[in-house]
Amino acid sequence: MVRIVNYIKRQTLEGREFFVLEINGGIEMAMSQTSGQFYATAKKAYIASTFDEGTCKALIGTEMPGSIAKVECEPYEYTVRETGEIITLSHRYVYTHESKKTSPHAASYERVQPDVSAFSMNEKHAELVN
Repeated sequence: MVRIVNYIKRQTLEGREFFVLEINGGIEMAMSQTSGQFYATAKKAYIASTFDEGTCKALIGTEMPGSIAKVECEPYEYTVRETGEIITLSHRYVYTHESKKTSPHAASYERVQPDVSAFSMNEKHAELVN
């Protein structure tokens, strides 16, 4: 499950404003590479929306099925807010929807051919018989 925690106003290249929803995944424990101590964290991603600001505000706190996954991408520079350090990253976090489980009846079907011998042979539809 993911939870909508905020919204942000953004602008398209053409100047049109729209809102993105900020979502967080569940809490995760990670180990610091420098101290070896564990800390709590949560993955964050953004989803573009067609909602107005009032709707986005009302959606804060809403939980949705899905998760946030780390995916590889073209390398880009990122500035660490706390230190000002510029680092190069080659991943981003994206929302992935938990697809509905496939029904056992959703298997592929072969084309069904009728068995015309099962029907009455009263000459009314003789063209159906070989």
